[in-house]
Amino acid sequence: MSPAPNANVLWFLPTHGDGRYLGTASGGRQTDFAYLRQIAQAADSLGYYGVLLPTGRSCEDSWIVASAVAPTTQNLRYLVAVRPGLQSPTVAARMTATLDRISNGRLLVNVVTGGDPVENAGDGIFLSHDERYEVTREFLSVYSALLRGETVKHEGKHLRVDDGQLLYRPAQAGGPPLYFGGSSPTAIDVAAQSIDKYLTWGEPPAAVAEKIGIVDRAAKAAGRNVSFGIRLHVVVRETEAEAWAAADKLISHLDDATIAKSQAVFARMDSEGQRRMSALHGGSRAKLEISPNLWAGVGLVRGGAGTALVGNPEQVAARIKEYQALGIDSFILSGYPHLEEAYRFAELVFPLLRLNHGKPAFAGVVNNGPFGETIANDVKPDQKQAVSP
Repeated sequence: MSPAPNANVLWFLPTHGDGRYLGTASGGRQTDFAYLRQIAQAADSLGYYGVLLPTGRSCEDSWIVASAVAPTTQNLRYLVAVRPGLQSPTVAARMTATLDRISNGRLLVNVVTGGDPVENAGDGIFLSHDERYEVTREFLSVYSALLRGETVKHEGKHLRVDDGQLLYRPAQAGGPPLYFGGSSPTAIDVAAQSIDKYLTWGEPPAAVAEKIGIVDRAAKAAGRNVSFGIRLHVVVRETEAEAWAAADKLISHLDDATIAKSQAVFARMDSEGQRRMSALHGGSRAKLEISPNLWAGVGLVRGGAGTALVGNPEQVAARIKEYQALGIDSFILSGYPHLEEAYRFAELVFPLLRLNHGKPAFAGVVNNGPFGETIANDVKPDQKQAVSP
C-alpha cells in the first residue's frame, strides 16, 4: 500500500450523549437537536470533511438526525449506518437515495453488522456471528445493485427479492461510498468483496498495519481496491503536560465498579474488534498509554472506539501522519465535549496536516471582520494565517 499524502478528517455527532467526563452524569450535557445542530454547523464551518453518526439502541436514530441536520449545513458529509438484518436492502436503498438527493450528494454509508448478541436479540436478531455476516453479504449484493440502477432478483440463504427496483436514483452515481469495519476473517472477506473504505479502531500502528495489509491483499485477490480509515478520540492541548492532565481528568470520576460493569458488557459481545479493543487495557488503569501518544482510557467504559491520541498539536499531527504512512487516508475523530473539542482540534492540528477537503475559516479565507478580540477596544490583533506544510 502507498502512503496517503492527504487526509480526510471527520468529526462525530454524539447522539448517545456527551459531557466533560466519562462514566458519570457529572459534567453531562443535554444532547438535544439544538446541540447536535451546533456541533454539525461548527464542523461545517471549521472545514471538517464530514461527521459520523453512531447507531444502536443507545443512540438517537441516525437517519432522522442526519435528515434534520443536513439542511442546516453546506458542505459537511454525513456518515450514516445501514443495518443488514434490521433493514430490508430495498428499503435501505430508497432511504439512501432520498437522503443523498436532499443533501446534494453529501451522504456516506456505514455498513454495520452489529456485534452485541443481547442488543441484537432485543431487535429480533437471533443469528450467530458468521450468519450475520452472511446476511451482510447478501444485503450488500442487493443494496449496491439497486443503487447502481439494476433490477434485482435475488434468492439466497437469508434474503429473497423479486423485481427489486429503485425508481429514484441517488445524487452520487452508483450510490454513496460504503464504509465498513470488522476484524474477524468473515468480516474481512466481506470488506474485500464489497466495501469502498475499510475502517479500523485505533490500535497501535504495527497492529493496524498488519490488519489493513490483510484486507488490502484480500481485496486485490478479488480484483478490487479498498481505501482505509481509522476511528480515534483526541485529547490535544497546547502542551503535552496539559493534554495528559486532560486525559486523566476525563476518567477522574470512574470507579472500579463502573469499569468492571462496562467490561462485563463488552465481554458478552462476539465482536472481534471489541475483543481487540478490550485487550489493549485489560480493564485496568495500570498502563493506558499503549503506544506513543495512544491512550486506551476511553475504552475502560466506552464500547467500540476506545483509544485516543493525546499530546500537543505537533505530537498528534505526527501520530496521524504515522497512520497515513501506512495507507490510511480518513480519520474519524471525536473529543469530549464534542462542540469545544471540534474547535480545539481544528484550530490546533488542521494547520499541521495536508487535507483533501476545504480549508477552514481560520486558514486562508479573507476575513474583514473580527479575528481575535480587539485589543484595548482600539487595536486589531495581527492575524497570522496558518499554512499547511
